[in-house]
Amino acid sequence: MADDNGNVLDTLEPGSVRRVHLVGVAGTGMGSFAGMLKAAGYEVTGSDENVYPPMSDMLKAWGIPAASPYRPENLDDAKPDLVIIGNVIRRVNPEATAVRERGLKQMSFPAALGSLFLARSHSVVVAGTHGKTTTSSMMAHVLVEAGKDPSFLVGGVTQNYSGNYRVGKGPHFVVEGDEYDTAYWDKGSKFLHYRPRTAILTSVEFDHADIFRDLPHYEATFEKFVRLIPADGQLVVCAAYPNAVKLAREGCPGRVVTYVAKEGAEADYVPREVSFGANGARFQVVERGTVLGTVELPMGGLHNVENALSVIAAARGLGLSFDEIARGLSTFRGVKRRQEPRGEPNGILVVDDFAHHPTAVRETIDAIHHRYPERRLWAIFEPRSNTSRRNIHQEDYAHAFTGAARASLKVPERHDKVPVGEELDVRKLVADLQAQGITAEGSTDVQAMVDLVARESRPGDVLLVMSNGAFGGFIEKLLVALKARSGETA
Repeated sequence: MADDNGNVLDTLEPGSVRRVHLVGVAGTGMGSFAGMLKAAGYEVTGSDENVYPPMSDMLKAWGIPAASPYRPENLDDAKPDLVIIGNVIRRVNPEATAVRERGLKQMSFPAALGSLFLARSHSVVVAGTHGKTTTSSMMAHVLVEAGKDPSFLVGGVTQNYSGNYRVGKGPHFVVEGDEYDTAYWDKGSKFLHYRPRTAILTSVEFDHADIFRDLPHYEATFEKFVRLIPADGQLVVCAAYPNAVKLAREGCPGRVVTYVAKEGAEADYVPREVSFGANGARFQVVERGTVLGTVELPMGGLHNVENALSVIAAARGLGLSFDEIARGLSTFRGVKRRQEPRGEPNGILVVDDFAHHPTAVRETIDAIHHRYPERRLWAIFEPRSNTSRRNIHQEDYAHAFTGAARASLKVPERHDKVPVGEELDVRKLVADLQAQGITAEGSTDVQAMVDLVARESRPGDVLLVMSNGAFGGFIEKLLVALKARSGETA
């Protein structure tokens, strides 16, 4: 469908494209999609303002030329049949402008994924505020282990495959369904392009305050998503979120299946006899009142039990046996930056996690606390996302650190998308945590935080570092400082 943005397409004729150029190729999602296109047999080029490791190394290894900076001449060199525009690209970008002026075929990343891959597959989409990356990676691994040879594209690096995409020959394509916007000409959510036939809806809580006005506005995009599921499709939804169940039951044309990790709760899939230990979680799976068997999951936390239940429900709908599913779950190694141990110098364990929403912070701390119940837990948190920088969840954060003995909080820098007066009040949050008996402090300086944690941590501690960004290299600097303190070689 063309408009004043140029030759913008929603779909492509099969075989009409051989050469593809990606504008914004150094982003995690776009770079991985470039790799997937290359693996599928397309000639692929890309461009970005800055191309640096690790994505520069990955693109080079895949044989994908990446030009920098953006300039119209990059299109001359690429001679593309199709240009894919990343959602960080603005209308005034010199290559985006040249694409319009020349009338070149262009698509957003989600539309291209939907047209080039998902249209010919059984699309399994994992959507929701929390747990998308872990759940989609888990779902894909279960299908691989069951011999279904799926394709997948997820938002994190899977430990089983050392990457976040796979091109298989089977009918299923598992994709992480992001609710963020699509492109400068399309402010609808990415997942609206993903043609779901099977879907998992993990949760619906307000997020992305830079895109959505409030919870009803946020819920509205999920309402559109569930309506995309066909009458012969299936939507698996978490019963812990009544608003998500309501959206599913009122809007989904297909079959709705529920799950929840609370024992004895009302849902189609629930656990029984849940226990946690150093090796992860163990629980029985109850399917509509019948015990299917026991799952050994090498991951901690009730939220990961819930993620596993969603995968079990979806996989059963796809025809897998319980034994096939349980085998896949038992060998799932997780995703980088999700409760990922990064080192243990001098008996001090450093764990990296992507948590940034208060629900994710609470569940991650609870998981680590139960996995290492005898060890002191020190939570180090950077509120970096547009939503976490705001005071929208001020009170929720005040109750999200239960289980931590100590909390160190980064004070966010000013951000032009966060209105003055709406910033997270870290000073108040520190006072609220201290009132609960949690030793807490805030800091504006990453290096000062590193120095504090390295100086005052002690053998046996678990240092849980939570951020959805690089946190100024906090973990790398901390590991160097801890090794120096213990006399190890960094």
